[in-house]
Amino acid sequence: MKRIMSIFFLTCLASPSLAALKISSQQAREIGKKVWMNECAGTIDGLTSWNEGEEFASLGIGHFIWCPKGKPCPFAERFPQLISFLKDNHVKLPAWLKHHNACPWSSRKDFLTNLQNPRMLELRTLLADTIDLQTRFIMKRLEQALPNMLRTRNDNKKAHIKKQFQRLEQTPQGIYALVDYVNFKGEGCAAKEKYNGQGWGLLHVLEQMNGTSPLTATEEFVSCAKKLLTQRVTNAPASRNEARWLPGWKNRLDTYIKYVPS
Repeated sequence: MKRIMSIFFLTCLASPSLAALKISSQQAREIGKKVWMNECAGTIDGLTSWNEGEEFASLGIGHFIWCPKGKPCPFAERFPQLISFLKDNHVKLPAWLKHHNACPWSSRKDFLTNLQNPRMLELRTLLADTIDLQTRFIMKRLEQALPNMLRTRNDNKKAHIKKQFQRLEQTPQGIYALVDYVNFKGEGCAAKEKYNGQGWGLLHVLEQMNGTSPLTATEEFVSCAKKLLTQRVTNAPASRNEARWLPGWKNRLDTYIKYVPS
């Protein structure tokens, strides 16, 4: 796999929505690279993946989920939303992709067999050429996350969730944690993203936090997220064997604390 040593992001990352979230263009560029590194090891090949033991393809810098037609999707799909976002931003899509709402590869075996076929190469090229827009897509998701989460809770809990969110967004480490985690494990609003009635999304992590200082928010966030993801593994169906992923998940969470913006 070829590692990308540098990437240029378009100046359109500087938008009112990012400013509202206290995210500068430079922060957006850096966090976009971090997400790409976390999900794809910063490689072009990693932009088109299908992990062993999963029922879906993982595409783009955020490994956005894309499920085959006619098969149940265990988690919320994001790749079709990314395609709509690219269309809205006037990106020319491969002709075949315009008419595919579902992943055209039926299984991981089918996907891997076709890694070098014309459609896959076109898809990989599209994803490599739209890194900047994928970063904007992730930022937009965070912008929408707080109101989406608040709609699921009563007034007493809303104040707590908003307070913890605001603690995190006051430091670069906290902003990185918010952006990466909502992409990594979701908002926590989807009913299907629970095992035994217990969730692990951003909403559930914020609910577990109790501190008041922005300076300790990221460390508390990481501690709570590790507990919830450990609980997720305990509750997960044995057939998914999610324990194999837990060490990597915890290592990823640790990068939130270690993150130092340039």
